[in-house]
Amino acid sequence: MPFKRMPQTFTASIGTVTIGTGEKAVTMGGENVLPLYSFDAPIANRPLIGVEVSDLGVDNTLPELAAFYAGADTVVEQAKRAATMPGADFLAIRLESADPNGANTPVEESVALCKAIADAVDCPLVIEGSKNAEKDSTLLAKVAEALQGKNVLLMSAKEENYKSICAAAVLAYGQKMGAESAVDINLAKQLNVLIDKMGVKGENVAMNVGSAAAGYGFEYVASTMDRVKAAALGQNDNMLQMPIITPVSSEAWSVKEAIVSEEDEPEWGPTEARGVEMEIATAAACLAGGSNAVILKHPKSVATIAAFISAII
Repeated sequence: MPFKRMPQTFTASIGTVTIGTGEKAVTMGGENVLPLYSFDAPIANRPLIGVEVSDLGVDNTLPELAAFYAGADTVVEQAKRAATMPGADFLAIRLESADPNGANTPVEESVALCKAIADAVDCPLVIEGSKNAEKDSTLLAKVAEALQGKNVLLMSAKEENYKSICAAAVLAYGQKMGAESAVDINLAKQLNVLIDKMGVKGENVAMNVGSAAAGYGFEYVASTMDRVKAAALGQNDNMLQMPIITPVSSEAWSVKEAIVSEEDEPEWGPTEARGVEMEIATAAACLAGGSNAVILKHPKSVATIAAFISAII
């Protein structure tokens, strides 16, 4: 008996979120098939790739990364260079120095930097906070105000600070927001319900359900994404139908394979090459699991993942 393939499509679909303005605006989400199942039905919007730029500047210990940004001496210049990276769809500005446990850059300085970058580039922007919920509640609200009209995505709203970010980012200043939860479908849905009760529509929300570098507990990430997509598509759960955006670079470049020097582990090969491999492996796994957008930092990673998406969609 000949095999007859039965395409698996769903009457439900993932919602869409658009960031940026004009011709450079991009949209994530919109599919009604399982992740990357373009053989079952056309995927409305291919997965997106963001390039992360830290306000702490470029890591010059990575020769190839440093070479890409050579001559770009300020964060604004680095952002302009990143916007030209082949395969990039948007920029993700990471306000790393704002962390009170780090440099504790004042809110006003961080906001001024975001405004300067927004004025210097014409691509869509994602703003990543300091990872300190209390600081971010003030910081992201001020960024939302300063970037009115730019249609940026502010990450990340957590259960501790979602109210201020909902009120400022979306309701007051018309921005988009990322809802961050800790690798648990129930926590993800609970936060989305709370955001919905604030009057924020799903078209303004992307989920960051958490991540981990491949090999470092990633099975929990894969399981969570799988359950989220199954509930969104198979059960038509509209509180889990927001697209998923995953910051990969901060996880991939923080594990030992991407940090330990070649002198300490000569058999592992060059440190930078290992970091790139970790970033690519993690990003590909996230896309296969259900991410609609991934955030990377190395040009080799961006080029490889862009080629992977083009080949499979």
